[in-house]
Amino acid sequence: MRESSTLECEIAALPALDLKALRARWSALYGSPAPKSFRRKFLARALAYQMQVDAYGGLSASTKHRLRDIAAAASAGTFDTAMIGRRIKPGTKLVRTWHGATHTVIALEDGFSWNGEQYGSLSVIAKTITGTSWNGWKFFGLTGLNPEHGRDVKGRFKRPPAGADGTVTWSRSVKSPSPSPALEVAHA
Repeated sequence: MRESSTLECEIAALPALDLKALRARWSALYGSPAPKSFRRKFLARALAYQMQVDAYGGLSASTKHRLRDIAAAASAGTFDTAMIGRRIKPGTKLVRTWHGATHTVIALEDGFSWNGEQYGSLSVIAKTITGTSWNGWKFFGLTGLNPEHGRDVKGRFKRPPAGADGTVTWSRSVKSPSPSPALEVAHA
């Protein structure tokens, strides 16, 4: 692994290189010739990215797969922000009390940790705790209110959609949610 300051100097020098030098760096780094359609500015950025990946590591396989799915949907014109899905930041601690026992789950990059074991979903953990099938997000209180009630998952008001005339009408009849005493969500 390169020294951090050396890597920074090498990356800083990339924009000053001519096209021929950038293509030579590409061949050395990727083991294949640079695509003819890539221009200097893009080659420099791609090389800088790959140099950092080699030094510090790249995206996880699951993140790459997710990005490919999003790109394919955008390309096909079927992209919807709902397909991105909910994510829990790694390191987030979920605490749930069930029948007098407190259960603590830690969100990981690729799953969840509970009782020293790693699980792929919250639903599996919820089923193990309760003995019955549960939606893990609901069990740990992460679903929030229904969108038609005008609140986001944290209970804050969401801006209602504009009407045909462009005006926004706020409902005053929605009650604020009451917090669950058996649920605590803390970010590490």
